[in-house]
Amino acid sequence: MDSKFSVAGRVAIVTGGGGVLGGRMAETLAGAGARVALVGRTRAKLDAVAARIAAQGGTAAAIDADVLDRAALERARDAILARLGEPTILVHAAGGNVPAATVGPTANVFDLGIEAFEDCVRLNLTGTVLPTLVFGPALVAAGGGSIVAISSMAAARPLTRVVAYSAAKSAVESFTRWLAVEAATKLGGRLRVNAIAPGFFVTEQNRRLLTEPDGTPTARGATVLAHTPLGRFGEPEDLDGVLLWLCSDAARFVTGIVVPVDGGFSAFAGV
Repeated sequence: MDSKFSVAGRVAIVTGGGGVLGGRMAETLAGAGARVALVGRTRAKLDAVAARIAAQGGTAAAIDADVLDRAALERARDAILARLGEPTILVHAAGGNVPAATVGPTANVFDLGIEAFEDCVRLNLTGTVLPTLVFGPALVAAGGGSIVAISSMAAARPLTRVVAYSAAKSAVESFTRWLAVEAATKLGGRLRVNAIAPGFFVTEQNRRLLTEPDGTPTARGATVLAHTPLGRFGEPEDLDGVLLWLCSDAARFVTGIVVPVDGGFSAFAGV
């Protein structure tokens, strides 16, 4: 049974590999035996994750590339093929909210800046689609594999303030399902496509929204916890199991789904 969940010897690409969640996903895959390519814009963060992986006996390569720059992604693909080999796993961890694309509690909803809205949609949606177009053919050429996108609680249940992020993540889920069907019917089932929808995890981007400097919840954070049956924020390692499952042969008949990892948030009606 354990062998079904193995990713040993495989090559995995993790975009946003320098982030809190992306970095943990990269470490998880490397710890399970995969050779991991960390793709992102901030080299120092990528190098830090690569160093942690190396210290644990794993293999990782830090590769600079913006997920919105096709030429940079193509250079990254060539570097991955040369340094690590053919990839069979692609994890889309790059993304996040754009502060200017939010509508605050006292703001006029019609004052939303369209430029910031478009920036947020590009980062999350195009930042998922474009790496798929560049890296996807390499997965197919390697005999097939698994693509894992990252959605959000904001996709299924739009959250206050984060209008652009909610719209973008909803689109990511739609693209995930569409690509899963297209790949299954046109590529002989060689490529599986799924998504993970994390609940509320404290990251660099949302730390000030969810927690006070002393670590206690803000008013918004307290509201989140009140609607999370397990009563806590997610921790990066809470994503380990579902990530390994979706990337391994244990999920070989699983495609086109979005798995919530949210402490029960999406199941709770508030009463």
